[in-house]
Order: sequence, then C-alpha cells, then structure tokens
Amino acid sequence: MGILLAACAIAWVFQDWQTSLQVFAILVVVYVISFYWRWIWVALRTAKRDFTALFCYIKILLLTRSFTKKNYSMPEIFHDVVTRHPNKACFLYEDETWTFKQIEDYSLRVSAVLKAKGVKRGNTVALMANNYPEMPAIWLGAARLGAVSPLINTNQTGNTLLHSINVAKCDYVIYDSEFDEAFQEIKKEINSSIVLLKFTRRPLNLSPESLKVVDGSDDFTGLLESTSPSPWNPSDSDGFNGKLLYIYTSGTTGLPKAAVISPSRMVFMASGVHYLGGLSPKDIVYCPMPLYHSAGGCISVGQAFIFGCTVALRNKFSASAYFPDCIKFNATAAHYIGEMCRYILATPPKPTDRQHKVHTVYGNGMRPTVWTDFVTRFGIKKVVEFYGATEGNANIVNIDNKTGAIGFISRIIPAVYPIAIIKVDQNTGEPIRNSRGLCQVAKPNEPGVFIGKINPSNPSRAFLGYVDKQASEKKIVKDVFKHGDSAFISGDILVADELGYLYFRDRTGDTFRWRGENVSTTEIEAVISRVADQRDAVVYGVEIPNTEGRAGMCGIVDVDNTLDLEKLVKDMAKDIPKYARPVFLRVMSSLDMTGTFKLKKVDLQKEGYDPTLIKDKIYYLDPKLEKYLSLGPEEYEKIVSGQIRL
Repeated sequence: MGILLAACAIAWVFQDWQTSLQVFAILVVVYVISFYWRWIWVALRTAKRDFTALFCYIKILLLTRSFTKKNYSMPEIFHDVVTRHPNKACFLYEDETWTFKQIEDYSLRVSAVLKAKGVKRGNTVALMANNYPEMPAIWLGAARLGAVSPLINTNQTGNTLLHSINVAKCDYVIYDSEFDEAFQEIKKEINSSIVLLKFTRRPLNLSPESLKVVDGSDDFTGLLESTSPSPWNPSDSDGFNGKLLYIYTSGTTGLPKAAVISPSRMVFMASGVHYLGGLSPKDIVYCPMPLYHSAGGCISVGQAFIFGCTVALRNKFSASAYFPDCIKFNATAAHYIGEMCRYILATPPKPTDRQHKVHTVYGNGMRPTVWTDFVTRFGIKKVVEFYGATEGNANIVNIDNKTGAIGFISRIIPAVYPIAIIKVDQNTGEPIRNSRGLCQVAKPNEPGVFIGKINPSNPSRAFLGYVDKQASEKKIVKDVFKHGDSAFISGDILVADELGYLYFRDRTGDTFRWRGENVSTTEIEAVISRVADQRDAVVYGVEIPNTEGRAGMCGIVDVDNTLDLEKLVKDMAKDIPKYARPVFLRVMSSLDMTGTFKLKKVDLQKEGYDPTLIKDKIYYLDPKLEKYLSLGPEEYEKIVSGQIRL
C-alpha cells in the first residue's frame, strides 16, 4: 500500500505516467533489496544446489510412482534388472563373481525350498548371516513367497538374540553355521513352533561330486543343493508398500526394535543416494558394511537390485584392505561410516593410496576433522554424506561436497521436501511449543531435533515404524505446524546454518553411537544389573578425544566390595555385543535417583572418567586382555593422548 501511494504521489509530481512507472520500478527494486537482500544473497548462493536436488527428487518420485502403479515388490524390481543384463556381475565376493541371473536363480531355489517347508504369504522368515552374495538372495527368495525377513545383527547372543526372534514373531529362522553355538545356547528357550534352518556357506560353482548330501530337515544348504529352482513368477506379496524386511534398531530405550522396511522405503533410500550422489548403473560399488543394517542391506544392495550396479562385498571391514579391495574389484564408488574413515586414515601411507578408481564415497558420520585429510590423501572427488534413521521417513544427502554437512534444508523452496529442525528440550527430547501448542522451527545455528512430516498417502513420506506399535507411537510428534498434522521425530540434535546446510550435534534420549552402532543404555543397564546380582547400574556415553561417537561408561553400585570384575566381563560377553560393552566402569557406593526412581546420568556424563575429578574407583576395558584395569591419572593421560587405544 505504501508503494502504491508513493507511485500516485510521483505521478502527481511528474505529471508523466511513463516517468512515474520508471521511478516506481526503481522504488520497488530498492525496497526489495533493502528488506530482502539477505534472502536474495542466500538464494543466489544455494539456487544451483536446491534446483539440482529438486531435479533428482523428481526422478525419485517418478521412479516410485512407476513401481507403485505396477505394485512391484523387490523380486519384480530385481527381475526387470535381470532381464536387461542377466550376465552382468551383480555381486563380487572374494574371488567369486555372481551374475544377476545367478542371484535370481539362487533366490528361486530358496523360494522352492521354503515353499516346500510351508512358508507362505504373511510368514516371518528371519535371517542371520554374514556378508556374502547368498544373504540378500535368501531374503529375496523369501520375499517372493510373500514372507517378511528380519535381518538379525550377527553380534547378538543370549537374551538379546532370543528377544530379536520373539519380537519379530518369527515362524522360521535361517542362520549361518558360524552362529551355531549362539543358537545352541538359547535353543531350549526358543518356541518349539519356530522352524530353525542352518545354512553352511560353500564356494560358488562347486563340482557336483563335492556337494554334501542332505543330513537332516534343518540342513538348509543341503536342501538348496538338492532342489531345482522354482519357475519365475510374480511374488505373492502385498506389493510396493507391503512389508519386505525388518531391520533392528536400538531406538531410544529398551531391547532392539524391529523397524519395518517396505519395497517403497528401500527404493526411496537407495534412489536418494543413487541420484543425489551422482551414481550410475556402470558403477562398481564397494561395500564392507554389514548387510543386516539398512546402510549396507538396503542402500548398497539396492544399487544392485534396483539400478543394476555391481556391488563388491567384504565379510568384515578392514582399514588396511579398504582401498586395496577397491583396486582389486575396480570399484568406482565405495560405502563408509565415519569411524571407518578414521581407521583408514590411520593406516601408514602407501604408494597404492591413489591407484584406485573410486570417484565417490558415500555414507554417514565422517567427521569434519577427518574429511579434508581423507579426500586429499586418497584423491576422492566426491563425498556423499547422508543422514536418515532406519525407521524414519526422511533422508537427507550432502550433494555438493560441503565439508561436514549431512544434508540441507532449502531456504528458497522449503515446502518441496517437508523436513524441519524443531526446538526441543535437549535433556528430555520433548518439543518446545508456542502459545498455540504447536512446535517451533529452530533458527539458523540453533540446535533442534530433525523431523520428517508424515503423509500416509505418499510412500516416500509414510512412517512404517516398528513391529511394536507402542514403540512406533513414541516416534511420532503431533500438532507440529498445524493442529492435526504429525511427523516422525528422529531424536537427533542437528543444526542448520544460514544457507540451510545441516550438521549433526548429538542424540537425545537414552541412546549413544559407538563403533557405528546405536547403543541403548536401558538395555545394557538391565543386563549388567542382572549379571551383577541386581546391583544398581547406570550406563551413558562419554567422549574420547579424536574418537568418533561416545564410549560406553557404566556406574555400578558395590556397597560391600564384592563385585567380581572378571566374572562381570565374562557374564556381559554372553548377552552384550562387543560394541555395546562399557569401555569405562565407575564403582560407586550409591546412585542418585529422581522422585520417580529414574537414574540421574547427566551429572555423571559431565564428570566423565577423569580420576582427578572423581573419588570413586574407575576402570577401563582393555580390548586385548578383555579385563577391566584400574584407571588413574597416568592411564587417563595416555587415553586422552591416544597412547592407550580403546
């Protein structure tokens, strides 16, 4: 209105509408620059990034729309790839090459065996196996029958393993013979209705005379070798939005939760990295990540199953073998997690450091302090850092090599991809609401929790949650930006800068990340308390200088000095994976609790493991001796300086 009045005044002064319009245009430009210059500056800086991402996002939506119309499940998506190039290498493993046709034939053989075993649509067929080509081929074969496959973490033993089988309501469990001891320990406690099938891995293309005869109905390998592949048919499943996999995640409390992965979710995760990361079907992708996680099992396997890339697998990560493997397999892209990069960088420089063909590495958790040194030493052209919870409905990707960023929020077209950073109480993780009861968007450089708006009608925006519906409800925040809407709340504290680049800060709740795994403090507290004669125990994460994530520390009550540390280590090893065992131990006379008997851990976390600040006895876990050793000022300084490696 003010500009309109000014224009009228100018027209009256000049008595010339042409001149008036020119002056008016100048006033508008001056007004816009005066009041919106910062937005214009941000738009100019980020337009290329945002519109590049928008173009890729449109390709993702078109791909998912195509699969939605056909109602494809993963066996159909994979079959289309097999039809295009049956003899192309799908997986490389050690000295073996598995073509797309061989993987499909193997999966058809799996389908035939499982069908003969009574597997049908709606059944749950769990899989606990290492990183070899048969692993994804097995769950693909189960998916063809309409079964869902929980992918069990190969580190699990004891009660944790038993819980993972029970929480997913498994009907069948296929497990690698390498984990036979773990299953024998819990066999008596497994429901008798659950069918156990043992798989023994054999090298590819064994001669017929070297094949082992079936030695029992539970010998899955023998059954596969004596069964012909079933003819290819479309899967008997719920299609693109049905259940495909369960992938276990610690969440914020309790034992592992089974997160639901649909074909649409897998396509969305894999295509996000593929398109935004600039990958192509010609790429050979190196993956030393465990295939029971969404990163390796969905994103990297998805590059083969959805886009026809060749994926080179390694059973267990090795820092010294990472780039030599890339050279061996002629890899052009490689998967990482941040901790891996630090270990790789710590290996002695070699002439072969730049003799690989890797142009792109993708993953999550690369520290800014490692980033520059890593790409410089190994000559990496592009780092595609991504972020997204397994059970979540939103993934973000760093598409333009911004050091340290895990993705971005567009400042000029924010509504296109409905994610946000909202203000929360960092101790409780609860959203801070305004007078209307709605959430508040965090300002630039203000910490907040990452959320993804839920739209059930859009496969890429739906929230499938966990098998446990109550656990799923805890990950949903309602009345976000208007009354009645909802969003997935990640529990991760992020910060967005003025240009919209996002940076990871921390995790809220009772979970911390160590060695690339999420550790649930509540779960570990329960195990330690049980094996230590029901002593009070509190677990929390503490930082070690120049080390990714947080190391576990346990405060445990020992009033009468009867705590047997050697027995504690042995007992923990039965039920707690190596990565989740407390690195530090603080033996205390009592624990502070709230009025509702909740353990107070914030103060303990702040005090850390510095013996000059703490009167209690402190110990650290020596990984080689597998013993807790006394931690004094001298040991503390060696840990801080890196002389003692944990």
